[in-house]
Amino acid sequence: MIPQDSFEVEPWAVRESRLDLDLLGQTESIFALSNGHIGWRANLDEGEPHVIAGSYLNAVYEAVPLPYAEAAYGYPEAGQTMINVTNGKIIRLLVDDEPFDIRYGNLISHERVLDLRAGVLRRTVVWESPTHRTVRVQSTRMVSLVHRALAAILYEVEVLDGPADLVVQSELVVNEHVTDRTGLDPRTAAVVDSPLKGEFVISQELRAALVHSTKRSGLRVAAAMDHIVRGPDGIGTRAETAEDTARLTLTARLEPGQRLRIEKFVAYGWSSLRSTPALRAQVDGALNTAVVHRWDGLAAKQREYLGDFWARADVELDGDPQVQLAIRFALFHVLQAAARAEQRAIPAKGLTGPGYDGHTFWDMETFVMPVLTYTAPQCVADALRWRYSTLDMARKRARDLGFRGAAFPWRTIRGEECSGYWPASTAALHINADIAHAVLRYVKATADVAFEQTVGVELVVETARLWMSVGHHDRDGHFRIDGVTGPDEYNALADNNLYTNLMAQQNLSSAAEAAERHPGVAKRLRVTAAERKAWRATAENIYIPYEPKLRVHKQASQYTDHEHWDFAATKPDQYPLFLHFPYFDLYRKQVVKQADLVLAMHLRGDAFTDEEKARNFNYYEAITVRDSSLSASTQAVIAAEVGQMQLAHDYLGEAALIDLKDLERNVEDGVHIGSLAGAWQAVVGGFGGMRHHGDLFGFAPRLPPAIRRLVFRVTFLDRLIKVSVNHRRVTYTLVSGKALTLNHYGKPIRLTPKASIVRAVTKLKAPKPAKQPAGRAPVRRGVTRARRA
Repeated sequence: MIPQDSFEVEPWAVRESRLDLDLLGQTESIFALSNGHIGWRANLDEGEPHVIAGSYLNAVYEAVPLPYAEAAYGYPEAGQTMINVTNGKIIRLLVDDEPFDIRYGNLISHERVLDLRAGVLRRTVVWESPTHRTVRVQSTRMVSLVHRALAAILYEVEVLDGPADLVVQSELVVNEHVTDRTGLDPRTAAVVDSPLKGEFVISQELRAALVHSTKRSGLRVAAAMDHIVRGPDGIGTRAETAEDTARLTLTARLEPGQRLRIEKFVAYGWSSLRSTPALRAQVDGALNTAVVHRWDGLAAKQREYLGDFWARADVELDGDPQVQLAIRFALFHVLQAAARAEQRAIPAKGLTGPGYDGHTFWDMETFVMPVLTYTAPQCVADALRWRYSTLDMARKRARDLGFRGAAFPWRTIRGEECSGYWPASTAALHINADIAHAVLRYVKATADVAFEQTVGVELVVETARLWMSVGHHDRDGHFRIDGVTGPDEYNALADNNLYTNLMAQQNLSSAAEAAERHPGVAKRLRVTAAERKAWRATAENIYIPYEPKLRVHKQASQYTDHEHWDFAATKPDQYPLFLHFPYFDLYRKQVVKQADLVLAMHLRGDAFTDEEKARNFNYYEAITVRDSSLSASTQAVIAAEVGQMQLAHDYLGEAALIDLKDLERNVEDGVHIGSLAGAWQAVVGGFGGMRHHGDLFGFAPRLPPAIRRLVFRVTFLDRLIKVSVNHRRVTYTLVSGKALTLNHYGKPIRLTPKASIVRAVTKLKAPKPAKQPAGRAPVRRGVTRARRA
């Protein structure tokens, strides 16, 4: 875990005031910059030391084998892993021939600041060389949110205590060595050694370019760099290239007070179809744009872009400064993961590290898209268009499995299933309903009719067809979906997982409604009146497992009959359980890896009464161990809904601080985009009580004791709504857009641009605190004395 005092608590910045090499891998992820297309880990400018060298392009991968002890029909044939592409971050420095390396000489001071409003990473170092010459190095790094293909570095060197000869080497490097860190943990990534082969190199004056291609997946990658240099007279320049390296060397003699300033621009492009000349022209064009705008212009546009985002998305939380910072950090990383992905997927780690091989899971639709739907909806449309682009592969996968419709992959980069463990992948068919749910939410929140006609209808229709072929009607007329795995991966191959059934129910009914709204699209997809009728009838008769003696819903058929896990005998260091116990044992016991039925109560809250939610929450809280980073945020949302406000605050802290505190001890593999997105849901859906079911949209806010005030903003149907909450009242303000009706604790109110509406916060009698498994209670929040995150 990251020590308590590693990052100072500030409203708009993550500040590391001293360098700890033991935490280098973690900070490489935390300080990573991305725009959804390019990802740069926060490796030091000079390249060494590092834990994981990382420069990524979304969807650039290599094919890798999936070994099986015993092959079987329907198993995926190959895997995909994100590769480390051309590193354009490297700027090496020599001071009187001594290499600037923080492991040598005297590191007098070292500070890094991730500025969440400027969208840059700043680094300031004062270093004394082994020959006792002191320099100040300042670098500011940016991956542009405005110019998709561009990243840039402002690098400045100043000699402090005497004249010195400086050499600066700015590089593009391909096929860096990456340490193999694979083991028993399925969350780590496969390592592909030297994944790229050279095709073209060129250098001219201050500009250079490299073009490479992958050896098996057939992708071509181009990277180019250019520079603007300022400094004293007599600066020397030299350019050199090799197959895997391009280097610009600058030499200068500096007197005290003089400064060498370098603006470095890096452009990337890739394609599976375009030629080397075409890609070279693409990156050259991007560099020409950069040189015109220069560093100051790019930085100004970056700040302007983020200013617009924060005006629409900022969350203000008074009473817990650590979580305040963490929420903004979370939103920043979620935006980085999606902003310029543009019809590419949003990986579980974004582009901050190699964890999970760079794969996309159901997290994207279920945790990330809700945040973006109400803050940056264009990102959701783009991500769903990527899903749509893989529809033919999903149809083929369904046919291979013997089903109709489309079966989308559990984990993938390009669109094919990449998991070799089918009980927790192929059987996790709920991802198809998750996609349909994301389509429904987006369309209802934006009224984007064109999207629904061209993308949405077909996605919900083909996933509805899947459910009709997967399930069956039993002798009592109930529609059953047997042998599936829900969100809880400790309960695989279950019959009638309630989450899956309820999400499939919504998928079926929404497909019927969409087909009726768009008869032309329905005709093209050959949707008949009989098929629509069958979807509706099936949705009405979906099987809902319930245990009348316990008065709780079952997570799946017979689930409450299973033996309870022996939590008292489980040691703290045996979590996560899947690294210490066989799945065969986990599958047979009542132990929940992550919120499953509780997640159903969030996404399908319209299917439960308030009393059922309270009883269900207490029952499943006692057996949920949160061995997944996706659990705490959902537990926070429902804890708040049933009145467990302190617990909701505790779980919010866990979800929001997962990376800043490295709670899962694996942030060096990349930040947890799903959990960070879930932190927003914990605040807005939990404390703010925001619910959006179909055409019903509203709020039921209440705050935990330590939070004095909450302000958040959401975009809904082209209106920007600001919600301000304290313990006594809530104020709704229509910041922009036409008047609309929304719900306040289930009762409609009419919000107009003329005036804010103030309503009382409805008090809820505090219930008896829910119990967690032994040793698995979250850390208590509410202490405000701490000054560091």
